[in-house]
Amino acid sequence: MVQTISKLLGALLAVLLLYIVPAAQAAERQDDISGLNTYHSTVHFVDMVRTKGYITPTMYNDFMRDLELTGNTYEVDLEHMHKKYVPNYADAAKPDSFLGNYEAVYDGYYNPQILPVLFPDNSQPKSEQTRRYTLMAGDYFTVRLHNTNRTPADLYKSWILGGIDNDKPAVSASYGGMVLNEDY
Repeated sequence: MVQTISKLLGALLAVLLLYIVPAAQAAERQDDISGLNTYHSTVHFVDMVRTKGYITPTMYNDFMRDLELTGNTYEVDLEHMHKKYVPNYADAAKPDSFLGNYEAVYDGYYNPQILPVLFPDNSQPKSEQTRRYTLMAGDYFTVRLHNTNRTPADLYKSWILGGIDNDKPAVSASYGGMVLNEDY
């Protein structure tokens, strides 16, 4: 009886080590490759925006298409920090109380402000100038994204660990920098 149980346990362990663990490792490698492709696509898109100083619907759609090639779904957050200079006053109600200096402040624009410019509710062609979201030299543009689906590696980890889920996304990327040019 003890011998039968030990043989059964040995067979289960062999199946686990021969099939399940290598499949889990391959799935983790696939997540790593997806992460590299996602980061590369993000860097390419952000650098293109920083160099040109604008975003077009075609640029954004190409970026999203590159992300879809990984087989994952993503939540993409665009952030545009517009730099402006505000004069300092001793009393804001009195224009003649100007102190002689300026303060640099950044206004933040995000998906709800950027995407309606790229994709308005009308039928303008993609090449229309009004569908171009423009940035200025000195502004900052950043893209942050993470996958929203469960990857095969997540499923294997959950199964091997007995249902313990990790809420951390398997694939994420963040990249940004200062806008260098206004090529419009």
